Amino acid sequence: MKTLNYFFFYTYIGLVILAGFWGAFLGADLDHQLLLGLDTSVLTDETRANVLTQYRFLRAMELGFGLFAIVFRNEIFTVKKFNALFLVIMLAGVLARIVSLFADGSPSWIFYFFMIYEGIGVVIIYLYSRKPLEQSP
Repeated sequence: MKTLNYFFFYTYIGLVILAGFWGAFLGADLDHQLLLGLDTSVLTDETRANVLTQYRFLRAMELGFGLFAIVFRNEIFTVKKFNALFLVIMLAGVLARIVSLFADGSPSWIFYFFMIYEGIGVVIIYLYSRKPLEQSP
Protein backbone atom coordinates (compact mmCIF):
# COMPACT_ATOMS: atom_id res chain seq x y z
CA MET A 1 0.00 0.00 0.00
CA LYS A 2 2.91 2.34 0.73
CA THR A 3 4.32 2.02 -2.80
CA LEU A 4 0.91 2.56 -4.37
CA ASN A 5 0.28 5.57 -2.13
CA TYR A 6 3.54 7.27 -3.06
CA PHE A 7 3.09 6.39 -6.74
CA PHE A 8 -0.28 8.19 -6.83
CA PHE A 9 0.95 11.06 -4.65
CA TYR A 10 4.06 11.84 -6.68
CA THR A 11 2.55 11.28 -10.13
CA TYR A 12 -0.45 13.44 -9.25
CA ILE A 13 1.65 16.21 -7.71
CA GLY A 14 4.20 16.02 -10.51
CA LEU A 15 1.47 16.52 -13.08
CA VAL A 16 -0.10 19.34 -11.05
CA ILE A 17 3.24 21.16 -10.91
CA LEU A 18 4.02 20.57 -14.57
CA ALA A 19 0.53 21.49 -15.83
CA GLY A 20 0.38 24.46 -13.48
CA PHE A 21 3.69 25.89 -14.59
CA TRP A 22 3.03 25.18 -18.28
CA GLY A 23 -0.46 26.68 -18.24
CA ALA A 24 0.41 29.71 -16.15
CA PHE A 25 3.64 30.76 -17.83
CA LEU A 26 4.15 29.02 -21.17
CA GLY A 27 1.35 27.32 -23.05
CA ALA A 28 -2.06 28.74 -22.19
CA ASP A 29 -3.06 29.17 -25.85
CA LEU A 30 -1.82 25.69 -26.75
CA ASP A 31 -3.66 24.17 -23.77
CA HIS A 32 -6.87 25.71 -24.99
CA GLN A 33 -6.35 24.23 -28.45
CA LEU A 34 -5.23 20.74 -27.36
CA LEU A 35 -7.30 20.20 -24.21
CA LEU A 36 -10.37 22.30 -24.90
CA GLY A 37 -10.54 22.46 -28.67
CA LEU A 38 -10.72 26.25 -28.47
CA ASP A 39 -8.81 28.50 -30.82
CA THR A 40 -8.49 31.63 -28.70
CA SER A 41 -7.56 33.70 -31.75
CA VAL A 42 -11.22 33.68 -32.83
CA LEU A 43 -12.28 35.45 -29.64
CA THR A 44 -12.48 39.21 -29.32
CA ASP A 45 -9.35 40.73 -27.82
CA GLU A 46 -11.04 41.45 -24.49
CA THR A 47 -12.70 38.01 -24.26
CA ARG A 48 -9.41 36.31 -25.17
CA ALA A 49 -7.57 38.32 -22.51
CA ASN A 50 -10.27 37.50 -19.93
CA VAL A 51 -10.20 33.77 -20.71
CA LEU A 52 -6.41 33.55 -20.71
CA THR A 53 -5.84 35.65 -17.59
CA GLN A 54 -8.31 33.55 -15.62
CA TYR A 55 -6.83 30.33 -17.01
CA ARG A 56 -3.30 31.42 -16.13
CA PHE A 57 -4.45 32.39 -12.63
CA LEU A 58 -6.09 28.99 -12.07
CA ARG A 59 -3.03 27.17 -13.41
CA ALA A 60 -0.83 29.25 -11.08
CA MET A 61 -3.04 28.16 -8.16
CA GLU A 62 -2.59 24.57 -9.35
CA LEU A 63 1.18 25.10 -9.38
CA GLY A 64 0.98 26.56 -5.87
CA PHE A 65 -0.92 23.53 -4.61
CA GLY A 66 1.70 21.25 -6.11
CA LEU A 67 4.54 23.20 -4.52
CA PHE A 68 2.68 23.17 -1.17
CA ALA A 69 2.38 19.38 -1.44
CA ILE A 70 6.08 18.92 -2.23
CA VAL A 71 7.28 21.28 0.50
CA PHE A 72 4.99 19.73 3.12
CA ARG A 73 5.03 16.12 1.87
CA ASN A 74 6.27 14.79 5.21
CA GLU A 75 3.63 16.73 7.13
CA ILE A 76 0.88 15.55 4.76
CA PHE A 77 1.54 12.00 5.93
CA THR A 78 2.26 12.73 9.59
CA VAL A 79 0.19 15.74 10.71
CA LYS A 80 -3.60 15.46 10.70
CA LYS A 81 -4.24 19.08 9.73
CA PHE A 82 -1.94 18.93 6.70
CA ASN A 83 -3.32 15.53 5.68
CA ALA A 84 -6.93 16.72 5.87
CA LEU A 85 -6.19 19.92 3.94
CA PHE A 86 -4.39 18.03 1.18
CA LEU A 87 -7.15 15.44 0.85
CA VAL A 88 -9.93 18.05 0.90
CA ILE A 89 -8.25 20.04 -1.89
CA MET A 90 -7.66 16.92 -3.96
CA LEU A 91 -11.23 15.69 -3.37
CA ALA A 92 -12.63 19.13 -4.26
CA GLY A 93 -11.07 18.75 -7.71
CA VAL A 94 -12.70 15.36 -8.19
CA LEU A 95 -16.07 16.65 -6.97
CA ALA A 96 -15.85 19.65 -9.30
CA ARG A 97 -15.35 17.28 -12.23
CA ILE A 98 -18.40 15.25 -11.14
CA VAL A 99 -20.53 18.38 -10.80
CA SER A 100 -19.38 19.42 -14.27
CA LEU A 101 -20.60 16.12 -15.72
CA PHE A 102 -24.13 16.95 -14.59
CA ALA A 103 -24.02 20.71 -15.09
CA ASP A 104 -22.02 20.94 -18.32
CA GLY A 105 -22.23 17.57 -20.05
CA SER A 106 -19.77 14.92 -21.11
CA PRO A 107 -16.14 16.03 -21.62
CA SER A 108 -13.48 14.35 -23.75
CA TRP A 109 -11.87 11.11 -22.60
CA ILE A 110 -8.82 12.82 -21.06
CA PHE A 111 -10.99 14.54 -18.44
CA TYR A 112 -12.64 11.22 -17.52
CA PHE A 113 -9.13 9.79 -17.13
CA PHE A 114 -8.11 12.66 -14.82
CA MET A 115 -11.30 12.32 -12.75
CA ILE A 116 -10.85 8.56 -12.28
CA TYR A 117 -7.10 8.81 -11.63
CA GLU A 118 -7.57 11.62 -9.11
CA GLY A 119 -10.47 9.76 -7.44
CA ILE A 120 -8.41 6.59 -7.06
CA GLY A 121 -5.53 8.70 -5.73
CA VAL A 122 -7.72 10.34 -3.08
CA VAL A 123 -8.95 6.96 -1.88
CA ILE A 124 -5.51 5.33 -1.80
CA ILE A 125 -3.84 8.29 -0.08
CA TYR A 126 -6.68 8.47 2.45
CA LEU A 127 -6.50 4.74 3.21
CA TYR A 128 -2.71 4.82 3.53
CA SER A 129 -2.73 7.87 5.77
CA ARG A 130 -5.52 6.67 8.11
CA LYS A 131 -2.88 5.53 10.55
CA PRO A 132 -2.86 7.67 13.65
CA LEU A 133 -1.61 11.11 12.71
CA GLU A 134 -0.22 13.54 15.22
CA GLN A 135 -2.56 16.34 16.19
CA SER A 136 -1.32 19.77 15.24
CA PRO A 137 -2.00 22.71 17.53
